[in-house]
Amino acid sequence: MPWRETCVEDEKLRFVAAYLEGDVGMSELCARHGVSRQTGYTLVRRYLAEGAAGLAPRSRAPHRHGRAMEEELVASILGLRAERPSWGPKKLKAVLERRQPEVAWPAASTIGDLLRREGLVRRGRRRRSALPASQPFGPVEAPNDLWCIDFKGWFRTKDGQRCDPLTISDADSRYLLACRIVPPTLAGVQPAVDRVLRAYGLPRAIRSDNGPPFGSIGAAGLSRLGVHWLKLGIRLEFIDPGQPQQNGRHERMHGTLKEDTALKPSASLAEQQARFERFRRDFNRERPHEALGQATPRSRYRPSPRRYPDKVERPWYDADHAERIVRTSGEIKWGGDYVFISEALAGEPVGVAETENGDWIVRFLHLDLGLIDRRTKKLRRFAPPRPGRRKAEQTGKTVNHLSGP
Repeated sequence: MPWRETCVEDEKLRFVAAYLEGDVGMSELCARHGVSRQTGYTLVRRYLAEGAAGLAPRSRAPHRHGRAMEEELVASILGLRAERPSWGPKKLKAVLERRQPEVAWPAASTIGDLLRREGLVRRGRRRRSALPASQPFGPVEAPNDLWCIDFKGWFRTKDGQRCDPLTISDADSRYLLACRIVPPTLAGVQPAVDRVLRAYGLPRAIRSDNGPPFGSIGAAGLSRLGVHWLKLGIRLEFIDPGQPQQNGRHERMHGTLKEDTALKPSASLAEQQARFERFRRDFNRERPHEALGQATPRSRYRPSPRRYPDKVERPWYDADHAERIVRTSGEIKWGGDYVFISEALAGEPVGVAETENGDWIVRFLHLDLGLIDRRTKKLRRFAPPRPGRRKAEQTGKTVNHLSGP
């Protein structure tokens, strides 16, 4: 406002006094002082309401930021965050939009700014992203194309009992099929997995590490559990040692499981199992997943149409293979000698077929187990990679005829 440089407050006071005397109209008075009529009327209104103090300079800053969130929105966001302290801005936004779709909720970045201002964001150490590993596995395009299985690292409950959570998830939908405390043995794992298979049907493949009870150091990494799954028509996928990113979706779930249920163990195994069940329900039904477009696993998952069979069929082989039964010692009789194959296959039939160079390839169902050397009559087994060892290279040679002993 172009008041003369003498004293702004004095000039304003003279302006108001002249107007109140009524000798000069507002338009002429404003023209003399070089201000707009709006400014003139504002000064008079403030003087009449507050006296001379009303003529003092005032800040032009807005009383409220134009982009500030409404108090009701802030309360709703902070309230949900209090219920779900481990959820980030994207998950909070997705759930709020699901609950109140008619409300224009702020962007996830704005919600993140709010959480930081409120001191609700815990800064973690920045981790380097791992380079993408080669993916020799089958495609995952629909529910039940692949299930992931593993044991979450064991811990003890407050009463000193060892807790080994076995977890199974569907890779496509992230649906957590099971989280059960069982011993990490064949006797503990197989019945637990069978219950899940009977409830949800059979996946096309199961991915695991190659340690017991899922895998072994034997031919093709087979364990008794793997043999059982192969007979059900389930393909086995083993991740490489030290490459957890090959089962990254499952490992990410394990991080959430640990944060929500295991950092402060329960008093007993029974109470811990109850916490796992609550986590599973929440993970499947309530928690949004960024990889699913903030949808829930339950909204995407469907049980497999491949049902658990009433009777598991005996493996069979075509005319190019000679069939041999694996003895309890893990050996088969071949060419007058005993050749060790795998104890995991005890009692099971394997197929033996001749290759182009005269060796014999041993198979269980579609899985190549190894080559019987024609000179030494010993099995050179195919095995999943081990730490410090290169991957075994399986032969690509075809079978031309069979000359079984």
